[in-house]
Amino acid sequence: MFTDDERAMVGTCYKKEGKDAAVLLGLDYVGPKMKSFVVAAKKHAKNNSVCVHCWRGGMRSSSLAWLLSTAGMDVHVLIGGYKSYRQFVQSQFKVPRKFQMLSGATGSGKTEVLIELRKLGEQVIDLEGLAHHKGSAFGSLGEEPQPKTEHFENLVCDRFEHFDDDKVIWLEDESRQIGSVMLPKDLWLQIDSAPVFLMETERADRIRRLVDMYGGFPKAELAKSIDCIKKRLGGLRFKEAHTALEEGDLELVAEICLQYYDKCYKYALERKDSSDKIELVHFNWKNSAKETAQALQSLNKVEVNG
Repeated sequence: MFTDDERAMVGTCYKKEGKDAAVLLGLDYVGPKMKSFVVAAKKHAKNNSVCVHCWRGGMRSSSLAWLLSTAGMDVHVLIGGYKSYRQFVQSQFKVPRKFQMLSGATGSGKTEVLIELRKLGEQVIDLEGLAHHKGSAFGSLGEEPQPKTEHFENLVCDRFEHFDDDKVIWLEDESRQIGSVMLPKDLWLQIDSAPVFLMETERADRIRRLVDMYGGFPKAELAKSIDCIKKRLGGLRFKEAHTALEEGDLELVAEICLQYYDKCYKYALERKDSSDKIELVHFNWKNSAKETAQALQSLNKVEVNG
């Protein structure tokens, strides 16, 4: 409703001359813009319904809600503003939930199984999907720009709104950071101690899956991703990976990169395995994602029901 300069002028007026004077000054600024607000709102709200909010849910949102309502729109005001909404979002990560973690080494196909679990009616949150990142140095390839961490939290909270808290919620076993976004601390503490269903997949199958996932991207983009883990690969392995990429030997590239990622996974798994609070359920994946999801669903019911 105001430019930064206009907002500053109204604020100064409020402090020096009081609310009434500030409101009148605000009307001077807003009056000429009223038509453009209505036109813009009707353009974006195809169903003629809008939700209006400001930071605290004060006069600006109420005033605009009145204007749009007068123009014949169906208007909803967010009580307490965006600040109140964010407090609600943060509170939802403290609510105890029945998380089940699907774990497996890089390239195991965990996302595919989660998709099939959702088709079977299970409650699933695809954290990588919401983050627009697959969680590795290659994770941004083919993805939209990542949301800010704050908006990522909003998206996760929105998924909870569609779930039954008394039922299991499936998540992929992730590190706390997915690309540039971070999982909220309270949520991370819950999922980091949740039961883990461990997919044990043949290394050759994982390599083929990684080649299928990333092999179609330009060499230049793949090279940049390899560059991101140069120090972790070591000088020799790094050079071998680039040479293999130039020669088109994508399976060797995947093999070299997995040497690093498998070490990371082994370390994370050993940490979980050493905890007496975490239950690890091992199973082999030799069938399709759908068949694996069906078996996992059945196994989960046995484990949950004791």
